Amino acid sequence: MWTVLGGFDLSAFSAEVTSVAGDAGRPQLSPRMMLTLWCFAISEGVGSARKIARLIRRDTAYRWIVGDLTVSHDKLSKFRREHGAAFDALFTDVVATLTHKGLLSLDLVTQDGTRTRAAASAPSFRSFGSLLQCREQAALHLKAVLADDTNEHTKAERARREAAARDYQARVEAAIDTVKALQAGRGEKKTEARASTTDVDARVMKMGDGGFRPALNVQYAVAGSGEGGPRAIVGVMVTNVGSDMGCLTPMIEQIEARTGETPNMLLADGGYAKHDDIVQATQHEVTVLVPPSDRAKSIETLRQEGAPPEVIAWRERMETPEAKEQYRARASLCELTNAHQKEHHGIRQFLVRGIPKATCVILMGAITMNLLQFAARLS
Repeated sequence: MWTVLGGFDLSAFSAEVTSVAGDAGRPQLSPRMMLTLWCFAISEGVGSARKIARLIRRDTAYRWIVGDLTVSHDKLSKFRREHGAAFDALFTDVVATLTHKGLLSLDLVTQDGTRTRAAASAPSFRSFGSLLQCREQAALHLKAVLADDTNEHTKAERARREAAARDYQARVEAAIDTVKALQAGRGEKKTEARASTTDVDARVMKMGDGGFRPALNVQYAVAGSGEGGPRAIVGVMVTNVGSDMGCLTPMIEQIEARTGETPNMLLADGGYAKHDDIVQATQHEVTVLVPPSDRAKSIETLRQEGAPPEVIAWRERMETPEAKEQYRARASLCELTNAHQKEHHGIRQFLVRGIPKATCVILMGAITMNLLQFAARLS
């Protein structure tokens, strides 16, 4: 991992580091070391900064990566959450390198979404009226913290208490704004919109086991062969929409932006069967294999209603034995990748809040998986 990461341009991780002439500045940790540390930990199924910090003190492999340094969990967390653009650029570099070396082909790409537990609990979701009460309580708590001038707490402890009170107050205000936006989008529906005071981006979604829990929708696009062999993640997205409808077009555009080309064939399950996406994919010269839902209209009905020719061609294609045989490769590519990310790479539940930070976690997991799949050919 150390050798392979050394072959990529990591300057984006140090873009904000500045220097002052004639003065010794604060020491900076090596981005290559931090990336190796995180990627190795993810490959071991460790996704917690606190656990990595503990392993550095007692595990030989982690001690080898950091040398004689001590890396705190704060620095590990800060590195993960503050370099979203750099992680995105590195992921693009990895995918582009695999394409340039002929290790990656976009002849067959599959897409699938997996609901990943958010860093929020069900009781943290509150209605508008309850959030207004939380606003009053947050203001009173902050006022009490600021008025505490006793010697019971040190200066650092008082600063931490004030920061925590202000953070909670900001999260309550963000939740109020979210509830207003959600309620406006529901129109005259009687159900009350709710938002979490812990993670304002989280939404209650139906999970794979049939239950409903706070989660985020993680989308993966995976390229490989249906006959087996290495597979590479070529696109990722994190949304707070429980449905996969409408995710095909953004993913195709993302793959094209990262690689300069579009997939020849894209496989996805019936949850992606949105007609607008089928039309857009066809215009991008992508052959889409997505089974229509059981309640879908017949081809003859679509013709009578004047459906776009791209939709008619897609429905006719899905009736052929060739398409049904090709579609069988979907599960072995994307669903296996989803399982690896959750079972082997420790991304079963997010430990960070918000879509931007969650995207950093997913990008790191995608980078790690791609490097593990092709490390022998990249080093």
